[in-house]
Amino acid sequence: MRKNIKITAAAASVAALALGLSACGTDSDPASKSESGAKADTSKALVVAASPTPHADILNFVKKNLAEKEGLKLEVKEFTDYVLPNTATQSGQVDANFFQHKPYLDDFNAKNKTTIVPVVNVHLEPLGLYSKKLKDIKDIKPGQTVAVPNDTTNGGRALQLLAENGLITLKDGVGTSAKLSDITDKKGLEFKELEAATVPRALNDVDAAVINGNYALEAKLSPAKDSLALEKAEGNPYANFLAVKEGNEKDPRVEKLAKLLNSDEVKKFIDDTYQGSIVASFGAPAKS
Repeated sequence: MRKNIKITAAAASVAALALGLSACGTDSDPASKSESGAKADTSKALVVAASPTPHADILNFVKKNLAEKEGLKLEVKEFTDYVLPNTATQSGQVDANFFQHKPYLDDFNAKNKTTIVPVVNVHLEPLGLYSKKLKDIKDIKPGQTVAVPNDTTNGGRALQLLAENGLITLKDGVGTSAKLSDITDKKGLEFKELEAATVPRALNDVDAAVINGNYALEAKLSPAKDSLALEKAEGNPYANFLAVKEGNEKDPRVEKLAKLLNSDEVKKFIDDTYQGSIVASFGAPAKS
């Protein structure tokens, strides 16, 4: 049974108040400061918002097996949507988050005037096309319905996957910002836009659906085995990363977690646990 705290929109405001009150206390370690000059109390747990799978699972592996040796106290809070982790990080309700890729973050920051920045890449979750009614991508025919995520970046990413597999044709140059209006040839297909987290639950009601890797795993789908089509890992810009509010990158606790998330132990955990459905994407820090 998970011991992580699951946050709902209603509970978020309560948690924010509690954390806000605790933040008013005196910092016991004046030598530890974030890049913005705010003192970072390294005796306190680093609170990280994360999607349940695989992000929280990876963080819990670090918490259980690696964090204590590095003198890091780690608390994982699970969020089941793509908005609250960033708003909670911006407000200081949590110290960091781990759930998103750079195109999504860029779009979120622009629309919400937030200042979240990436710290270090951790893994890639290939986006996939799934169906409970069809056995092969060749079975998709005119008149059938395909569900896709409705957020800007994952929606465009989903349309690119469909285009790459010959199911639709898109306007030249639209890239991953593609929208349904950019489809020049639907080839007879109908589309249903849904919040990314709810797409797996629509599989019984549509002929096929494009699902994010983490939500596929939560729905007990194996991207490597169950998908009709899957994103290529090579050259993929959608690595998921640890992120913080700008100015907190040098918090010693964040630096310790970044190091651990790029460790050989975490890579082995990802490889052994997800068998290619999730791929480690270590390397240079994600660019802001």
